[in-house]
Amino acid sequence: MKSILVTGCAGFIGSNFVPYFLEKYSEYKVINLDLLTYAGDLENLKEIENHPNYTFIEGDIRDRDLVEKLFKEHDIHGVIHFAAESHVDNSIKNPGVFIETNVNGTYTLVDVAKNYWMEKPFTYKEQYKNCRFHHISTDEVYGTLGEAGLFTETTPYAPNSPYSASKASSDMIVRSYHHTFGLNTVITNCSNNYGPKQHDEKLIPTIIRKALANESIPIYGDGKNIRDWLYVLDHCTGIDLAYHDGKSGETYNIGGRNERDNLYIVAKICEILDEKVPTGKSYKELITFVADRAGHDRRYAIDATKIENELGWKADENFETGILKTIEWYLEKYSI
Repeated sequence: MKSILVTGCAGFIGSNFVPYFLEKYSEYKVINLDLLTYAGDLENLKEIENHPNYTFIEGDIRDRDLVEKLFKEHDIHGVIHFAAESHVDNSIKNPGVFIETNVNGTYTLVDVAKNYWMEKPFTYKEQYKNCRFHHISTDEVYGTLGEAGLFTETTPYAPNSPYSASKASSDMIVRSYHHTFGLNTVITNCSNNYGPKQHDEKLIPTIIRKALANESIPIYGDGKNIRDWLYVLDHCTGIDLAYHDGKSGETYNIGGRNERDNLYIVAKICEILDEKVPTGKSYKELITFVADRAGHDRRYAIDATKIENELGWKADENFETGILKTIEWYLEKYSI
């Protein structure tokens, strides 16, 4: 049985990934390192807290002494790195936190992994020769698109927010450790995730929460910003494939091929809520347009051809099936 270090799993994507991963694989022990910032909640992992192959460690990925200790105590044979500050609005208000966690934290993790697994550049210690560092990133590193076109793995980086700049920096650090030291790395860049356990601050939970509370639903600008939406469990299967079967040093874009603008998103959610929790008037009446976010990218869309063709990944959910499952989860959460 091999131990893997999985970071930030009390957050949204990680807390969906770990239960999926533990159910699928009995040969791994999962060590979850999470600082439990405002975005992390151990309630998200309630279903596996007593799982024999799961260990939770509260701590900071920037703490080199702690990370080194975990590698030694648990004999870590792989890393899947989710931990990140990820909210664009927060990065505009306080960019330094994003640099500290996303850049310095990633550097600490990848450097400790390299030192623990390798004797020297391009030479792994015998017992660690297949160990891999998988870095989870975002499509926002590519910047913004016009009305046409898709982000591919060769699209030049052009981050436009402190958040996306910090993620682009962390991607480059991981990439450099592959090319300079021969570390077995893989990077996945995903489109906008949605689904169960997402933090209340994000767009879709905000729409649902505000609607159910009969409060104004805030939509930035004209609401025509477009994102490619990916159901979180589809993302988990893509991470699984890239970690196990991806080619060392490669990047794989994971996208749902579900481009929708924010007007469509809010209207669809309101229509579903009108049917499931009727109030006598439409929730659409709560939609309110607010001043646009500074530097708000207009459109993201991912070309997932590479991971589909090379690793056989495909999304099981389209937006219409995924958003229904998501709303049903939130209605249960709020006991409605």
